[in-house]
Amino acid sequence: MPETPSRDDHSGAPADETATTGAPVSRRAARQVQQDGTGPATQASAATPPSRPQAPPRATVSSTAPIDALFEEKGLGAPSTASNRHDRDRRKSRVAAWGVFAIVLAILGGLVAGGFYVWNTYEDQIRAVMGWEEPKDYDAGLAEGEASVTILSGQTGADISRALFDAGVTKTSDAFYSYLIDSGEDPNVLKPGVYSLQQKMTSEAVFAALLDPANKQEYTAQLREGLTVAQSVPRIAEGIGLPVEDVEAAVKDPAAYGVKAQSLEGWLFPATYTFDPDVTATQVIQAMVDRTVKALDDAGVPVDQRERILTVASIIEKEARKEDDFYKVSRVIENRLDPAISDTSGKLQMDSTAQYPFADREGGTSSRAEELEDDNPWNTYVNTGLPVTPIANPGELAIKAALEPAEGPWQYFVTVNLDTGETVFSATFAEHEKAVAQYQKWCRDNPDGGCS
Repeated sequence: MPETPSRDDHSGAPADETATTGAPVSRRAARQVQQDGTGPATQASAATPPSRPQAPPRATVSSTAPIDALFEEKGLGAPSTASNRHDRDRRKSRVAAWGVFAIVLAILGGLVAGGFYVWNTYEDQIRAVMGWEEPKDYDAGLAEGEASVTILSGQTGADISRALFDAGVTKTSDAFYSYLIDSGEDPNVLKPGVYSLQQKMTSEAVFAALLDPANKQEYTAQLREGLTVAQSVPRIAEGIGLPVEDVEAAVKDPAAYGVKAQSLEGWLFPATYTFDPDVTATQVIQAMVDRTVKALDDAGVPVDQRERILTVASIIEKEARKEDDFYKVSRVIENRLDPAISDTSGKLQMDSTAQYPFADREGGTSSRAEELEDDNPWNTYVNTGLPVTPIANPGELAIKAALEPAEGPWQYFVTVNLDTGETVFSATFAEHEKAVAQYQKWCRDNPDGGCS
C-alpha cells in the first residue's frame, strides 16, 4: 500500500521550497530546527553558497493579526467605527443642547411676558399684599409753585381731598382724607373760600395752611371747566364774600351782559378772578362774561356763531377726557348732525345733555332711564340737533376743538375705563357694541367706579 504522506508535510509547495526561502515550511521542520539547529535550509546553504546576496527575509504577517495592525504598519490610522459613532453622538448632543436652550429661552420669555401682564393688571393688589404701596403723600420739602383751591360750605373731607389733588397740591386723591382720619382732625374747622397753596405739599402742611388766614384769598372766585351756572353761583358767593341771593339774581338776565340767549349757561368763563372788596355781584358776572367773549374772539369765532360754538364746546367739555379726545368728540358731534352720513338720524344721544336738567348729576356716566326718556329741550336722545343752550362752562381747549374737529369717520365713542379715561371711537355700531361690552365689563369689575 503506498505510504500516505503526513498532513504536516503536505503543503502543496515544491520539495525544495526550504532551500529557496530559507525558512521551514512545516511544523515538523520548525521543531527540528528548534531541536538541533539544523534543517534543510541550513544544510542547503552550507553545501551551496548563494550565487548572489539574498534579500532580507520579510516578516511574516499572521492572518489572525488585528486589522488595525496593518494600518499601523503602513503609518495609517484605521477607520474607527467607535470614533464615527462618537462624532455622531457629539453632533446630536450639540443639537439637543441648542434645543434645550431654545426651550429654556421660550419658557423664560413666557414667564417675563406673563409677569408684565400680571403686574400691569394687578399692580395695586400686588403692592397691597407685599406691602409695596406707593406713598400717598409727597415727602416734605418738595413744595413748589402756586395753586388755588376753593373750599365750599358743606364739603366733606373727601371732597376737599379731591379738590386738593385736582389742583396738584397733594399726590393722590385720598391723601388729605387719609390724613384727616389718621390724625383725627375735623374738616369742619376749615372755612369756605379760595386759598393760596403750593403744589406737592404734604397733607399735614396743607391742613396747617388752610387754617392760616393769611392764605385765604379774599374777594377771589375760582371756576373750573365743566361747571354749570347752578354750580358756579355758590363758589362765586363764598369766594368773594357776597350773599348767594345777590349772585343768583345777577345771573338771571343774560341781556344785561349783552348775551342774546335764554341763559348764561356756558358764558361764565372758567378761571380765577380777584376783585376789590366793594365789588358787586353784577360786576363779577360781567367780568366773567367779558372773559368768555375774549376767548371766543381770540379763537376767531364769528359773532353769530358764539352760542352754537359754546354749546358744542360745552358738550365736548363734559364728554371728553384726554386732549386728543376733545377733537374726536367734536367730529362725532358734527358727523351725527350731518343728515348725509348720520347713523342716529340727527340725534346726538349724549348722556351729558340728558343728565343736564337733573341737579344731582355731574354727567359723564351712564344715564338713568328717567333721564333718557324725559322730554326736555336738552335731551338729545329725544330731540334732534343741539340742545337749546350750552350745558356747562367750556374752557379754551373745548372751544378750539369745537372750531377744529378732527378728521375721521367716527359716529360713536365710549369711555371704557373711568379711572384712566381711555375712550374708544368707532365708525360703525357693531364696533361700538364691542367697546360698550368693554365698558360694561369694567363696570362689573369696578362696582364703585362711578358707572351708575
